[in-house]
Amino acid sequence: MHNKSNQLSEYGKRRTSPTLNWDDARVFLAIAREGTLSRAAKRLNLGIATLSRRLERLESVLQIRLFARDQQGYTLTDEGRDLISPAEALEQAGFAFGDATYRNNDQVMGHVRLATAQGLADYLIIPALPKLIADHPNLTMEIVTSVSTVNLHRRDADIALRMVRPERGNVSIRQLGSLGFGLYASQHYIDNRKGSDTTRLSFEHDEFIGWSELQQSLPAAQWLTKILRGRSCRLTTTNLSAQLSAVEAGVGMAILPHFISKRNNLVCMQEDVGCDQPIWLAIHSDLAHSRRVRAVVNFLETLISENETLLS
Repeated sequence: MHNKSNQLSEYGKRRTSPTLNWDDARVFLAIAREGTLSRAAKRLNLGIATLSRRLERLESVLQIRLFARDQQGYTLTDEGRDLISPAEALEQAGFAFGDATYRNNDQVMGHVRLATAQGLADYLIIPALPKLIADHPNLTMEIVTSVSTVNLHRRDADIALRMVRPERGNVSIRQLGSLGFGLYASQHYIDNRKGSDTTRLSFEHDEFIGWSELQQSLPAAQWLTKILRGRSCRLTTTNLSAQLSAVEAGVGMAILPHFISKRNNLVCMQEDVGCDQPIWLAIHSDLAHSRRVRAVVNFLETLISENETLLS
C-alpha cells in the first residue's frame, strides 16, 4: 500500500510539472540570433513582453539559464550554446512538416527569409517582387540587407544572394552572375570640380566617398585606399544608399554598381576599376527541396538571368 501511494505521488508530480512548449524553441533561436529582445520580437512579430514571458517559461521548464543579460543584450550561456543545435533540428523538422503538409498542393505557402546586398534588394529584387507575389499569393518574405556575411547554419536566412561567397558546409552554393562596378560622379560635381580639365581624374584634387573602417574589406574600399595613398575620403558611409545619395548631391565620386548609377543618370569617370564581383546564391541544403524556398530561388535565377547584361 505504501509503494502504491508513492507511485501515485510521483504520478501527480509529473502531471503538475510544467511541460515543454516546442514553439518556444523559436523564441530561443530568435533571441540567440538577434542578441536583443526587441530585435527578436520584431523578427517573430511578437510583443517584447510576450517574448520575455516565453523565454522565462522555457528556462523554467528546462531549469537552466539560457542567456546572460546585460546592457548590450542577451548572450548565450554555455548551457544555452549547447542547445542551439537541438533547437535548430526542431526548427528544420517544423519546416519539413509544413512543406510535407502542402506537398500535394499546387500552392506555395510559407515564409522565406532572403539575405542580400542592399543594392540588389533596392534596385533589382524589390521592384520585381509584384510578379512573385502574384504567382504565389500565400508566400511571405523577409529581406535582410547587410554588407556582412550571414550564417545559413544558424538560420540567419533561408537563402543568401551575395557578392561575398557564403560559408561552406551543409550549404548549396553556385554563381548566378556578376555585378560590375565603376567610378561615378554627378554632372553637378563635374561642372564644379577643381581644375580646368573636366575629363581627367585627379586623385590629388578630386573628392571621394568611401567606406567606414568596418567595411575596409570591400573591394571598393581597398581600391580607394590604394589610389588615394593616404589621403582621406571627403565622406565615409556604412551603406550603399548613403553613398549614392552623396554622389547625387555632388559631394564627390564613389565606386558604385553600373546598373544603379546609369539608372540614376550618373557619369562614369572610370569604367573598369577592378571591383567587379560574382553574385553567389546559397541555400541551406536541408531546404533545397522546400517548395517555398524553391519558388524564391527560381524567381532569383530568372531575375539575374534576364538582367545579366545590365548587371555586368
